[in-house]
Parts: sequence; C-alpha cells; structure tokens
Amino acid sequence: MPDSSEKPGPVRGDPTWVAPALTREEKTRNVGKTPVFFGPPLAVLTDGHKNTMEISGKLNRTAERYLELLRHHGLELAEPERKCLAHICHIGFMSPLEISELPFEVSITAFDCEGLDKPALAAKLEAASFADLVAVVESLGF
Repeated sequence: MPDSSEKPGPVRGDPTWVAPALTREEKTRNVGKTPVFFGPPLAVLTDGHKNTMEISGKLNRTAERYLELLRHHGLELAEPERKCLAHICHIGFMSPLEISELPFEVSITAFDCEGLDKPALAAKLEAASFADLVAVVESLGF
C-alpha cells in the first residue's frame, strides 16, 4: 500500500514538471553510424561524393526534403478508396512506374467493397500529381 504521506509529483502545466525521458520506441532520432546498402538510386544520388560527411549530408538533406514533400502532398481518401489502393499496393514494392499506373490499376482491379466508386477514384488519381500519388502510397505503408 502506498505511503499516504508521499506528495504526488508535479503534473504537466506545473512549472516544476519535467517531461519524462523518451523510451527507445519514442525516439525519433538515432545518432550514430548505420550500415546502409547503396542500391542504384542511392548510388546515383551520391555519385561524385567521396567524403562520408558529404554523402551523409546529401542523404539527410534528401530525406528531409522528401519528408516535406510527403507532408505537403497526398489526397483526401475515403476508407473504401484506401482499402482499394491498399489491395492494389499489396503486390509489394511499388516502383515509380507502378505508382504512376495506379489510376489504370484501379480501373481494372476486381477488388470491390461497399461505398467504393472505382471510376471516381481512378479520375481522382489521374488528376493527382506524381508527388500526391507517392504520398498516398507512403501513407498506406508501401
């Protein structure tokens, strides 16, 4: 049984409150070296850079810009539309060509669910920019 003489600690809003330390899962930044496989896209991106710090800087700047693109792009999708696209994306890795063909894929998929209007979804995707399509695929986890 807890000691009733103990005072409760400060709570959020109290000037003496201190935020708890982040757990491993809550950390969004891992400082240190991480082995990375440089496939063709990263090799092209860093071509001509020899210094590790230059390469690291290039990768981090590119990732930061990419995250900003994702933040500013995307489409408002209803749940049936998200389900349809998730079904299509479940093929696995989505190459840039496959992402650009999403409107066509929607028009030929056998997937159907209540509330899904495939012609309207295909038209919405057709009118979207490539950045919007990438953001949609990323938001679905592919």
